[in-house]
Amino acid sequence: MPGGFALDPGPCPCGGGEYSRCCGPFHRGERRAETAEQLMRSRYSAFAKREVDYLRRTHGQPAPRRALLQACRQTTWLGLTIHAVDGGGGDDLEGTVRFEARHQQGVLVETSLFQRRGGSLAGEWLYIRALELND
Repeated sequence: MPGGFALDPGPCPCGGGEYSRCCGPFHRGERRAETAEQLMRSRYSAFAKREVDYLRRTHGQPAPRRALLQACRQTTWLGLTIHAVDGGGGDDLEGTVRFEARHQQGVLVETSLFQRRGGSLAGEWLYIRALELND
């Protein structure tokens, strides 16, 4: 249930440990992603946890809330593997992450583009678009 994650002691969908210490703080607004990979992992977890507001906040051009919620409800995510990261670090304005996201109907393989808001190192990371997508 959205918003019911604050004390979730279970594993994080992204595979990075306990949810309440891994992606939960991003979703609750207590932390912001320091790298493109952190943002990618936290967005994957947000899809799995139906954290639509977080998905909208971290997208360069967010989809309507209702459409995102419907998309989240239609897919059961099963696991995430990061295959490659290019840029997207603390001193970068842009980066890409190639990942594999497993779900009940198959596997999504994507290379995603991430950029900092406002083109500034002080700007938070945003998901911009898929550069390469295989589903």
